[in-house]
Amino acid sequence: MGSLFRSEEVCLAQLFLQSGSAYDCISELGELGLVEFRDLNPSVNAFQRKFVNEIKRSEDMERILGYLLREIKKADIALPEDEVNPVAPLPKHVMDIMEQLQRLELELSEVTRNKEKLQKNLLELTEYTHMLRITQNFVHRNAERESVQPQYEEFPFLEKDVVMDYSSMQRLGAKLGFISGLIQRAKIEAFERMLWRVCKGYTILSYAEIDECLQDPYTGEPTRSVVFLISYWGDQIGQKVKKICDCYHCHLYPYPNSNEERADVVDGLRTRIQDLHTVLHRTEDYLKQVLNKASESVYTWGIQVKKMKAIYHILNLCSFDVTNKCLIAEVWCPVNDLPALRRALEEGSRKSGATVPSFVNRIPSNDTPPTLIRTNKFTSGFQNIVDAYGVGSYREVNPAPYTIITFPFLFAVMFGDIGHGVIMALFALWMVLYENDRKLKKTRNEIWNTFFEGRYIILMMGIFSVYTGFIYNDCFSKSLNLFGSGWNVTAMFSHGLWKMETLQSNSFLTLDPKVTGVFTGPYPLGIDPIWNLASNRLSFLNSYKMKMSVILGIIHMSFGLVLGVFNHLHFRRKYSLYLVFLPELLFLLCLFGYLVFMIVCKWLAFTALESDKAPSILIQFINMFIMQKDSGEPIYTGQAGLQVFLVLIAVLSVPVLLLGKPLYLYWLHKGRNHMGMYRGYERVRRSSEEEISLMRAHDLEEGTSLDSHSSSSDGQSEEVKCSRLSAHWFADLWALSLAHAQLSEVLWAMVMRVGLRVDTRVGVLFLVPIFGLFAVLTVSILLVMEGLSAFLHALRLHWVEFQNKVLQRRRHQVLTICLLLFCTQALRVHGLL
Repeated sequence: MGSLFRSEEVCLAQLFLQSGSAYDCISELGELGLVEFRDLNPSVNAFQRKFVNEIKRSEDMERILGYLLREIKKADIALPEDEVNPVAPLPKHVMDIMEQLQRLELELSEVTRNKEKLQKNLLELTEYTHMLRITQNFVHRNAERESVQPQYEEFPFLEKDVVMDYSSMQRLGAKLGFISGLIQRAKIEAFERMLWRVCKGYTILSYAEIDECLQDPYTGEPTRSVVFLISYWGDQIGQKVKKICDCYHCHLYPYPNSNEERADVVDGLRTRIQDLHTVLHRTEDYLKQVLNKASESVYTWGIQVKKMKAIYHILNLCSFDVTNKCLIAEVWCPVNDLPALRRALEEGSRKSGATVPSFVNRIPSNDTPPTLIRTNKFTSGFQNIVDAYGVGSYREVNPAPYTIITFPFLFAVMFGDIGHGVIMALFALWMVLYENDRKLKKTRNEIWNTFFEGRYIILMMGIFSVYTGFIYNDCFSKSLNLFGSGWNVTAMFSHGLWKMETLQSNSFLTLDPKVTGVFTGPYPLGIDPIWNLASNRLSFLNSYKMKMSVILGIIHMSFGLVLGVFNHLHFRRKYSLYLVFLPELLFLLCLFGYLVFMIVCKWLAFTALESDKAPSILIQFINMFIMQKDSGEPIYTGQAGLQVFLVLIAVLSVPVLLLGKPLYLYWLHKGRNHMGMYRGYERVRRSSEEEISLMRAHDLEEGTSLDSHSSSSDGQSEEVKCSRLSAHWFADLWALSLAHAQLSEVLWAMVMRVGLRVDTRVGVLFLVPIFGLFAVLTVSILLVMEGLSAFLHALRLHWVEFQNKVLQRRRHQVLTICLLLFCTQALRVHGLL
């Protein structure tokens, strides 16, 4: 089978790379994504390897690119939209890129530093201007207040000089001083309390908030500031006030001694602010030119540097021969890609101009190869679901192709609704149609990325939900009468069972299918729409969905067991067929398979006329275990004897499951010395690496120590436990399907029905917000919450009931098929792509 149904055949190969062409050869291999390299220097420290200096240089270039990228984003400059994938730069071109990056970094840092300095100076001048304007208002207000109040004899000059001239106060010996500046608005109250407590009332604080927001020079965020003016007496008080201002990070500015000095300072500030605006605009224009120039190449440089760093990391995994002229590497490579590997080495040698070409040799190995399963954008999501539970062993059957159908179907069984499925499918279809849009791919929202990566899974779930919605005949909790109901009311009147008085005196009437003409036949597709009007609708759907869930669950589990047979045959584990598969299948079919058989027999054996005689399947299933004969009629002849036989088979299969395989492996372990000669002869005959790997896996399965016996026993007991609880776990299909339908019906009754019952003219306007509320609740509750619940239950059913019976999950490392393109994905994470 192909790699989609089974992991690809992988072999171990040895590369011989000439020192001059090793870089180009690794670059070619990385672009194709063919191989996974093994570390041949596991005991060598990462800082003592051959190409550690080249890696440090690459990291330095990454640091510069990160700095350029941050500045480009800060300036809101768009990166190029073109999707390019440049090759790794040649070693002789690396220094040119490094020089360009260093020159750009130096130029950009200098321009940025000058811009920040200019902005800081402009902010200081602007704050100084606001301080002079607002403190002048303080002085005028104090002067107007003092003209009304009686004057003090100690300071007669205050009547004549309304500006409170400092020189006049000095002649009086008062030593009056002023400190002015700006403080953040959030700190002004604490600042005022601190001044009062420390200075003991020897200060006068006046403050007012600035109308506009100023930019914080440290954080760059707009802040609200307050201008304050402090009047104090004495040098000691002035020193305390300055220390308090320093503690609160106040911006202090000199306070003018007279009105003339104030006017001169304001004129000088106005001129300097205009000049700074002019210089700042020119600096910003030049900075934008530098960033635009850098943005043209930062995308390409980022990819090249990532690839170059990855190449040197790979070269550090290689070892040198004794002459130090050739590098030796070991790689895991798919067998089908060996010709492409040879062509890549030839192309790398040709580009480097090496006289001696590099070559590859396939070597045998006893190590189990890694698992390689190729995927595309459609199958990758389903493969991730499988790998999340555990990566399969090498060459095991891959359940992902079958999960493409079974996973959306089981989800739809729990989520069946035409309307909800259409909404989900349209949302997924929109993501599929615009999957190449960079705005959708490069977002850093993890929730959105999860939805976007699983867009094909959501599309399949929506399509299958529409299908099961037709089967349930459910669209937003309402049924669709597309083909006409199979039930007819006229027959009840024609046979005289109903009259007009019967309709008037009874709220509920029963349609009897035994009456000829009442039930004309089944509905062509899904459930008959008349059940949406029936009072026993929930009881009918309960019975219907319960039986459907049991049947689907047993089929799903049996299919998983059958897939496991292909693994047993491929790995030559014939004993697993008799000691694991056969007893487990017998246990499953003798109990739950027989339950499905009775459900189908009851559907076929009893018609509507004989429905009163139909026995209860649940009672018969319980009596089957306690060996008690049913009081009613059996469904078929010989039922009691067959049930006893099936119970005995199921009981006998349990000890085989628990003890069969461990005892067999124990016997092989004890008899290993007697079989050693034959095993050695058989190994010599093997020529294929795959067969050698299979034999090694066979040895591991047979067990080289007694520990494997206990682990095998635990695994078999888990399988029995899973089989016993399978009916209970698949009852989730039944429970969640009923819950989704009932919740949808409650939402319709509590929201939409309220708006539809308003029969006045205002009802149309009232219906608009009602419909909006109904849409919001439908999306948030039924689609998101209920959809997530159904998704998780479908995931658990696949992991436990399906994949657990197919995969051994030895957790081998998945083969990294494209190393350098993975580095390109890393750029998307960091925002470069």
